[in-house]
Amino acid sequence: MTEGLRERKKRQTKQRISDIATGLFLQRGFGAVTIAEIADAADVSVNTVYNYFPAKEDLFLDRGESVVDRLSGYVRGRGRGESAAAAVLRELRSDVEGVSPHVGLFAGWADFMRVITDAPPLRSRLWEIQQQALTRLTATLAEEAGADGDDPLPGLIAGQLSWAHSTLMAWIGEEMVKRRDVAEVSREALVLLDEMEDLFGERVLNYATRPTG
Repeated sequence: MTEGLRERKKRQTKQRISDIATGLFLQRGFGAVTIAEIADAADVSVNTVYNYFPAKEDLFLDRGESVVDRLSGYVRGRGRGESAAAAVLRELRSDVEGVSPHVGLFAGWADFMRVITDAPPLRSRLWEIQQQALTRLTATLAEEAGADGDDPLPGLIAGQLSWAHSTLMAWIGEEMVKRRDVAEVSREALVLLDEMEDLFGERVLNYATRPTG
């Protein structure tokens, strides 16, 4: 469906508010910036800010919903003959090889993480996003595998795949905070992914394989 003029303007306004807020947070810290200051800088009302972002944390972690659905989307998009784990690992490798901001591979990651580290509300919101992503992945795996409600495997597999994703993100974050070369971190992250895959058992690697027929 083609995006209408009204929808495009709303999307652009939301992105502008988020960009301005992020810039202020990076300059002064999350706690030091008020919603009123963000509204003034964006030339909108405080109510407009809240219409787009119900909580202040959402202004900085504005891609929360896409993060919540990311691993589930990888599973749903797997190819024929491809398992859930294979799809997730393939997509993560693609992000790492492509030096994607999705996995923290950009020069400003250290500054981004500093804002989160210094703000307990942001740390809590990030944890909430991670838990929502795990819950959604569990539900997606159960649906894709045709598992019944008492089957523990979807949750167990989701935990393993979430572990791989969070471990990768944490390692990249630690290295980028050191302000290392992005390309070097990318190469080493690929090795880490290989090592994590070696730790998975056959039940994890073969779970929810999409039929070839």
